[in-house]
Amino acid sequence: MKMKKYEAIKSFEENDEDLEMGNNQISDSTTKLNNKKIIINNNEECSSMISSSVTIKQQPQQHQQQPQSSQRLLSLDVFRGLTVALMILVDDAGGLIPALNHSPWNGLTIADFVMPFFLFIVGVALAFTYKKPSCKVDATRKAILRALKLLALGIFLQGGYVHRVNDLSFGVDLKQIRWMGILQRIAVAYLVTALCEIWLKREDIVNSGSTLLRKYRYQWALALFLSVIYLFLLYGMYVPDWEYEVPTEPSSEPMIFSVKCGVRGNTGPACNVVGMIDRSLLGIQHLYRRPIYARMPECSINSPDYGPLPPDAPTWCQAPFDPEGLLSSVMAIVTCLIGLHYGHIILHFKDHRIRIIYWMIPTSCLVVSGLALDLFGMHVNKVLYTLSYTCLTAGAAGILFVGIYLMVDVCGYSRMTTVLQWIGMHALMIYVLAACNIFPIFLQGFYWGHPRNNILKLVGVGS
Repeated sequence: MKMKKYEAIKSFEENDEDLEMGNNQISDSTTKLNNKKIIINNNEECSSMISSSVTIKQQPQQHQQQPQSSQRLLSLDVFRGLTVALMILVDDAGGLIPALNHSPWNGLTIADFVMPFFLFIVGVALAFTYKKPSCKVDATRKAILRALKLLALGIFLQGGYVHRVNDLSFGVDLKQIRWMGILQRIAVAYLVTALCEIWLKREDIVNSGSTLLRKYRYQWALALFLSVIYLFLLYGMYVPDWEYEVPTEPSSEPMIFSVKCGVRGNTGPACNVVGMIDRSLLGIQHLYRRPIYARMPECSINSPDYGPLPPDAPTWCQAPFDPEGLLSSVMAIVTCLIGLHYGHIILHFKDHRIRIIYWMIPTSCLVVSGLALDLFGMHVNKVLYTLSYTCLTAGAAGILFVGIYLMVDVCGYSRMTTVLQWIGMHALMIYVLAACNIFPIFLQGFYWGHPRNNILKLVGVGS
C-alpha cells in the first residue's frame, strides 16, 4: 500500500507543471488525477494528499497574476494626459495664436494633431482591453454598450443642448441637433476597432515581426479596405450643384445660396464628397454651423481668424460643414487600427529594444508616406481626413509615444510626469468639464444681481 501511495504522488508531481498554465489546464490535470484515484482503488488518504497539493499550487498562481492585471502602462497615461492638455491649450489660446488654431483647410498646425492622437491612444488601449476575452459575445456586447454611452454623451455635449459661455439657457431643437462630433467619432472608431480585436485575429504564436503581421492580417486587410473605399468615394463620386439657407430676422425669409459644382475628385471646401455625403445622409440642418473654412482668406477679412465676409466672398462661405463627418470618420477608424498595432507590439514583445524597433519601422513609413502623398497632390487636410493626413499624424503619434515610453517606462522618469499621468487617467472627466465648457457654465450660474456679474467675469474669462 505505501508503494502505491508513493507511485501516485510521484506521478502527480510529474504532471504538476500543467497547473501553472491556467485554469483550463488545471481542469485537465484534475481529470488526470481522478483517473489516478481509480487506479489506486480510491484510496482516501492519497486523494486527500493530492487535493491539498492542488490547493497549494493554485493559491500562489493567483497571487502572481493579480499584480500583472492591475499594472498600467504609464507612458500611455502620460500621452493621453499630454493630448488633453494640448486640447485645452488649443481651445483657450487658439484664437490668439494662429499656430495653435486649426488650419482653415489644407495644411497642418499643432491643433490638428489632437484628434488623431486621441484615436491612436484608443487603439493602443484596446489591445490590452480585449487581448484575450473569455467570451467573445459578451465582450462584443460590452463594446457596443460603451460605444453607445460615448455616443450619447457626445450628442448631449456637442449636439447643441448645452449652449455657449455667457449663455445660461439650454435645450436644442431636434430639427437642428448636431449628430456628429468629437466623442461621436471616437465612439465609432472605438466600436469598429474593438470588434476587430475581438473577432479578427488568429491564435498564431508571435515570435517575430512576420508572425505578428500574420496573426492580425485580417485587421490590416480591413484598414486597407477602408482606405481604398475612402479614396474611391473621395475622388470618384460626382458632386452636383447644391443650395442652402441662411436664417435672417425671425420675421424675414431666409436667404438662399446656390453653390455650383458638377465635378468629381474636388477636394476644395465647396464641392468635396465628404460634405455631400453629410448633407445627403445627415441633413444640412444637422451639420456644424461654424465651418472651419469660414476662416479662409476668401471668407474672412480677418483670416486666419473668423471675421466679416469680403465683398466678393464665394457663396459657400456660410454653408454648414461638419469636421467630424461620416466619410472622414472612415479614416479615423484607420488611425485607431494603427494604434492597435502598436498595442500588439507591447503585448507580444517584452524587450524594450525590440519594441522600439518594431514601433519605429511603421512610424518612419507613415511619416514618409504622408509627406510624399502631400507632395504629389493629396494634400494634408484635417477636415477631410485625407490619407496623407492619416499617415502623417499617425506617424507623429508613434514618434511621440516612443519618446514618452523611453522617458517614463524605460528610463523611469515618471515623477516629472505625475500631473500628466493624473490627467490621462481622468481624461474623459477633464474633457467634459473643461473642453466642453461644462465647468465654466456651471460657475456662471452663480451671479450677483445680474448674470453678467459672475466669477468668470471677475477674473476676465468668457467676457
